[in-house]
Amino acid sequence: MTDSNYKEITALLCERLSALTNVDVEISPDTNLISQLSIDSIKLLNLIMEIEDTFDVSIPINALTDVQTVRELADLVYKIKFASS
Repeated sequence: MTDSNYKEITALLCERLSALTNVDVEISPDTNLISQLSIDSIKLLNLIMEIEDTFDVSIPINALTDVQTVRELADLVYKIKFASS
């Protein structure tokens, strides 16, 4: 895993999640999307569309079923983006 690419993905996710939520929580890779940030399906889909546009990837909805934390979402994006590299 290229550290700089992974850090870029994680930083972008934290930034976007901060803008999407109204909670006063410091967002880190271990932050839970649902229990700590109250991300609902609409917010999640908006975030996924932004990620897809930013990183030029397509994230299958069924791949999100096991994603609970920012780190797991960053792992998924990284895997999809750089799997062919």
